[in-house]
Amino acid sequence: MQKFPASGPFLRVEGVSCRFGAVEAVRNVSLTVERGAIFGLVGSDGAGKSTLLRMAATMVKPAAGRITIDGLDVVTDRAAVKDRIGYMPQRFGLYQDLTVEENIDFFMNIFGIRGTERKARKALYLGFSNLLSFTDRAAGNLSGGMKQKLGLSCVLVHEPKLLILDEPTNGVDPVSRQEFWEILNRMRENGMTILVSTAYLDEGERCDRLGLMHRGELLTTAPPAEIRARFPNLEEAIIERIREADGELAQDAFNI
Repeated sequence: MQKFPASGPFLRVEGVSCRFGAVEAVRNVSLTVERGAIFGLVGSDGAGKSTLLRMAATMVKPAAGRITIDGLDVVTDRAAVKDRIGYMPQRFGLYQDLTVEENIDFFMNIFGIRGTERKARKALYLGFSNLLSFTDRAAGNLSGGMKQKLGLSCVLVHEPKLLILDEPTNGVDPVSRQEFWEILNRMRENGMTILVSTAYLDEGERCDRLGLMHRGELLTTAPPAEIRARFPNLEEAIIERIREADGELAQDAFNI
């Protein structure tokens, strides 16, 4: 498995905004993600998390600001950036009528992985995902958790330096969520940088840093322990910070 350097920011988001018609989905967001770290995005529905991830994954162009990955601009250096990232959206495009092995073979074909390296990576990532016993099963017949692990395996086969995951465990059972995060922790231990959004705050606790988004804005970035320092748990801390933000917006609106 490829090893990655583990020092210095790998991802930089600088004053980024994105608008869809009259809706400003992301507003002046700035953050950095260190090499070899897991950075989690949490927040309310419609907060702009998915849009921010899609911009980092070169799927959407920022209306303002700049995103760089490994020193490369996601707009002007898009082709080079795509070689360095793996992106798994909420609805990852597995081929339901293909088997587990056929799906991962398809993605290795896309990335031009051949010969002994192909065999080694298939064994490695299907082994990580506990899918080696299911190589002949159609993807459509897998459980939700197994589908997500297969999707992750397909994203990992070209060994990206940055892994971008949009709520990858949403709706997955607790055991499968645990197994999924065990895989992520192993990738992090090998120096991979991970940017992930999650609806589960127990997963937020597993991240090195969290970014809390609400109504298109980034309210705070800090380690989970720092965010919940004055509260019984992370959930109460985040709810209170969102309430504060909504109160500030109301004050601005009515000039109180």
